Amino acid sequence: MQDSHQVSAHHGQRKFFLPELSPTAVPTMHLLSNPSFFSTVGPLLIIYFPKVVAMNPTITAVVLAAGKGTRMKSMHAKVLHEVFFRPMIHHVLDAVREAEITDCAVIVGHQRQEVLNTLTNYSIMPVIQEQQLGTGHAVLCAETACGQADLVMILCGDTPLIQAGTLRAMIAAHRQQRAPLTLMTTLLDQPFGYGRILSDDKGTVQAIVEEKDASEEQRCIQEINAGIYLVDRPFLFTALRQIGTDNSQGEVYLTDIVAIANRQGLAVHKFVHPQAIDVLGVNSRIELAQAHATLQLRHNRGLMLSGVTLYGPESTLIAADCAIGQDSVLHGPVRISGGTTIGQNCCIHSGCILHACQLGDGVTVGANSVLEHCSIPKGSTIAPLTHRNDG
Repeated sequence: MQDSHQVSAHHGQRKFFLPELSPTAVPTMHLLSNPSFFSTVGPLLIIYFPKVVAMNPTITAVVLAAGKGTRMKSMHAKVLHEVFFRPMIHHVLDAVREAEITDCAVIVGHQRQEVLNTLTNYSIMPVIQEQQLGTGHAVLCAETACGQADLVMILCGDTPLIQAGTLRAMIAAHRQQRAPLTLMTTLLDQPFGYGRILSDDKGTVQAIVEEKDASEEQRCIQEINAGIYLVDRPFLFTALRQIGTDNSQGEVYLTDIVAIANRQGLAVHKFVHPQAIDVLGVNSRIELAQAHATLQLRHNRGLMLSGVTLYGPESTLIAADCAIGQDSVLHGPVRISGGTTIGQNCCIHSGCILHACQLGDGVTVGANSVLEHCSIPKGSTIAPLTHRNDG
């Protein structure tokens, strides 16, 4: 498939193919008015056709995971903090994979080896950002990794609640709108700390202003940047090379590509996601706990819909790699992890901890028991306060 824009010019019975005229996404008609040109071949009607994009454009995801996360008050890189039993970046990469985005670059910097050591089960392209000079600089470091893509989806490694369905919907909206840039936004009652979306009277995105650079009036805006972008690759990296560091942080802001697109007369599409919690960025221990609780309740809801009774789902912690049979009853609080399997018609009383266990059907575990690496036969009863490790 031809990769460049094509211009077809007709003059009588002759047909010419001329170089690309413009990257605009709207077909335009040009009448060449150079007198010397007319004297040679006469008037030509030039019709510009935008770049032909495949029905299923190739996408490379770029996950930003190079920052220190100073607000976490931790010796560990932010993306390594666990949310619902796993480093938070794992949840982001799972969403990317489930959205059928097969190419993924992860930008690493601070504690890069520690971060990469946790990603051995993922097929990623590691990209090193030697100096943390801002989000725009981080993406620019991934230019080579994105070289074969039509589109680049940019995500943050500290958004563990993002779901594959949301990413798929954003991709569909981008393709439908045919805009070179789509950014995800959402609404917050308390938007402190997030970049605000500046829109005109028609709702068109004009720019994104960061919290530290915003005026008092702009800080009252409730629509915020969710930090997820889908961008045509050629525009993205051309724009990033134009961004300066004239801001309060002295960094290359990725958000500045919005203003650049507007200056070039290019459409900036806004994908508004109604569930703000899904795009929560984890920047503190408080938000870490909030993200953990949200993933816990999502998982528990699925279990209850499949036929498991949870009395107190808010205090029932069941890892995603565990399996529980129908008609089993769990009295919270309990913690189940390590790939534990629980059969049908089991009863787990309050205060139990089960790790790497296999329980047959009809097993009862008494209150405040701790079982590790145990295999419990069908129909057994474990007395309360049992502490047993068969590992």
